[in-house]
Amino acid sequence: MTRPPPRFPLDLGRVQGTARATSAASPELLRPQRHLHHAAQDAQQQQQASARHAPQGLGLDSAAVRSRMVQRLRADGVRCEPVLQAFAQVERHRFVDTALANQAYEDTSLPIGLQQTISKPSVVARMLALLFEGEHARQQGHLGRVLEIGTGCGYQAALLALLSRSVVSIERLKGLHDKARDNLAGQQAGDLRLVYGDGRLGHAPRAPYTSIVAAAGGDDVPVAWLDQLAVGGRLIAPTHDAERGGQVLLVIDKQAEGVVRQWHDAVHFVPLQSGAA
Repeated sequence: MTRPPPRFPLDLGRVQGTARATSAASPELLRPQRHLHHAAQDAQQQQQASARHAPQGLGLDSAAVRSRMVQRLRADGVRCEPVLQAFAQVERHRFVDTALANQAYEDTSLPIGLQQTISKPSVVARMLALLFEGEHARQQGHLGRVLEIGTGCGYQAALLALLSRSVVSIERLKGLHDKARDNLAGQQAGDLRLVYGDGRLGHAPRAPYTSIVAAAGGDDVPVAWLDQLAVGGRLIAPTHDAERGGQVLLVIDKQAEGVVRQWHDAVHFVPLQSGAA
């Protein structure tokens, strides 16, 4: 006669053919189950304790967090909808160190290493909104071919990639260039090329550019940038202005007959330097 297959949970005493009585076997068989029950309770309690003490950075990838930042930008006067939409999509906390992630959506600049910073959201939004007021952007609804001077951690490059047809972003510090490449690896960045080199020289191979934006300021705008700016294009860069007593945003529109300069908000950016390091 064929023995029927064992049913689960197994009674080990019966399967092994021992003469153990049911009353004697049951306590031994149930004891491990009680231990498993207590272990499950302990694991659940540990998970609950971990949740209570978890870093407050949890949830930073939610759309609601970015939406609140966009609301603040709107309240501060930013009215350019494409720029606001880009801010609503790009997760700023992924471009700063983990220890600073809780501050990522505050309107503050944060260190990113090598004595450099990621600019305040309000400053970045202001500069991108000014770019959108240029002739090309008004006509086409996008920033066209963009040259960014100073990649930094890559946050503004990610925004620009959503607002343009293509982006070339130059960084002179190898450490930051590598960091930006890592930060942007998982982003849907579109046509974005990161270049390690001297930003003062621009990037002639892909010129002319309809939009140029710089994240470092000097006493004037390098000639190479003006040469690589397309007619009808717009350039924005922090520039020292003696009459205004400090660094301001300089906007240059290139027209067929020459360039037109406008001075805007007072800002504070790192100095524009030559060479790569």
